[in-house]
Amino acid sequence: MAGAVVEVKYFNSFVLKKTNKNSLPVWNGSYGIPASKGGYPVVSSTSEDNAWAVEESRIRGGYNNTSTDYGARAYLVEEEPNSTVRNNALIYSGIFNSRTGINRTNVFSTADDITKAADPANGSIQKLYAEDSNLIIFQERKISRALIDKDAIYSAEGNSSITSSNLTIGVIQPYIGNFGISTNPESFAVHGYSKYFSDKNNNAMLRLSNNGITEISRVGMKDFFRDNLNNINTNSGKGLVVGGWDIHNDQYVASLQQPGVGGFVNKSAFNTVCWDEDINGWTSRFSYAPQVAFSLGSSFYTVQNSFTPTLIDPLKLAIWKHYDTRVNRGTFYDSSSVSNVTFVLNTQNTTSKNFKTISYEGSNGWSVTRYTSDDTGNDFNFTTNLWQSQPDTTSSVFSYTGGEYVINPATDLAVSRANYITTLGTNDPNLPRYYAGFTRKENRYSANLISTTPAQQGEIIFGNAISGIKGFFVIGVAQTDNTTDVGGEKQLFSVMSDYSVNNGY
Repeated sequence: MAGAVVEVKYFNSFVLKKTNKNSLPVWNGSYGIPASKGGYPVVSSTSEDNAWAVEESRIRGGYNNTSTDYGARAYLVEEEPNSTVRNNALIYSGIFNSRTGINRTNVFSTADDITKAADPANGSIQKLYAEDSNLIIFQERKISRALIDKDAIYSAEGNSSITSSNLTIGVIQPYIGNFGISTNPESFAVHGYSKYFSDKNNNAMLRLSNNGITEISRVGMKDFFRDNLNNINTNSGKGLVVGGWDIHNDQYVASLQQPGVGGFVNKSAFNTVCWDEDINGWTSRFSYAPQVAFSLGSSFYTVQNSFTPTLIDPLKLAIWKHYDTRVNRGTFYDSSSVSNVTFVLNTQNTTSKNFKTISYEGSNGWSVTRYTSDDTGNDFNFTTNLWQSQPDTTSSVFSYTGGEYVINPATDLAVSRANYITTLGTNDPNLPRYYAGFTRKENRYSANLISTTPAQQGEIIFGNAISGIKGFFVIGVAQTDNTTDVGGEKQLFSVMSDYSVNNGY
């Protein structure tokens, strides 16, 4: 049968049913109803002409009627029935009345004004969020709110007052600030009356609250978000800014992800950070990149594939519960990693100092993988033929357990803890313990700093002949080791360093 375009003037429909095929019934009319009560009889003939029945869909249709009327008349005929896409407009239907059971959600009455358009200059609508009696509209370059079942009346001075109205969607009022959600609605998360999202067009992370829009990316992370939001889109496709509220720690988690092969996340090109309202700042980075992040009850969940996607099974998605004590800490999506904390020691910042030791209060299991002074400025390095800065550096500091060793009485050589069984045949030799890294006294761990800085012009004592490093401030990285209670809890309360003033030397 060839297709046809028919202008609809009346609403009625008919059902064409096959009652048998090769003497085998396919559909026995109103199945279960005897033919004497209105059911179609099974036609035993194999003739295709006798194997069909026509049934009117309406209840009012009479059984075996020789004719029927047109049905309900259509009250609207489109002269040009072409679809129109309005990315900046809203439309609403009828309502569902739970008391009466009347459902009119499929009714879009053209007799009423059921559309409301936002400013098209601000781009398409990316997300809608209903809050109390307001509908918050997130466009690419603007955030607005539409009043629900109320309207705003403006005085001659420009002041507004809210009044009840029979309008379902009232006037659209933009928030102050030229910010939007770009094309990243996945960044949206809500907690209480605070809404969090990203604006790639302005390289900003934003919070919408009762105080309006706040650019929270400016709190210590302006340069970070400027660079990383600008880089989430690459030649391979569009990146993501996945946002979610972590109810366990009361934090907004945002993961900036560059696209990978096949539209998947590039697991080596992402940055996941969190915003803490209590501290009013960005507090941490994480080594996981979720596809979805959300909270349920008192727990925080993310969605991500745990294996490398394949053409046969490209998704392999799973829901992961965070902060579960039944798995090793630092394990995300079946992959474990160490934790690290970067700290800055900057007391008396205008005074040149010599940092001699490092100590911390916390759990056993922390090592120091970096301890570097401030940059001295670029000098020409004749060895590398490059202009390079020459900050002072130190050797790594082993953790308390990781730096433990004993002296082998047979060879008079040191044996590290990792080689106890191989060299001495036991993991608990009855020998005095020594420590090449941190030593412990009353749950405080301390170690000397050994300089690894090459000789500098004008130095009298230099290199590893001096304890510590010179500088106005130092940047250090404390990292969990792979020896002490792997997967267990590691706490770090404070980091300290003894220093002396250089007095101009």
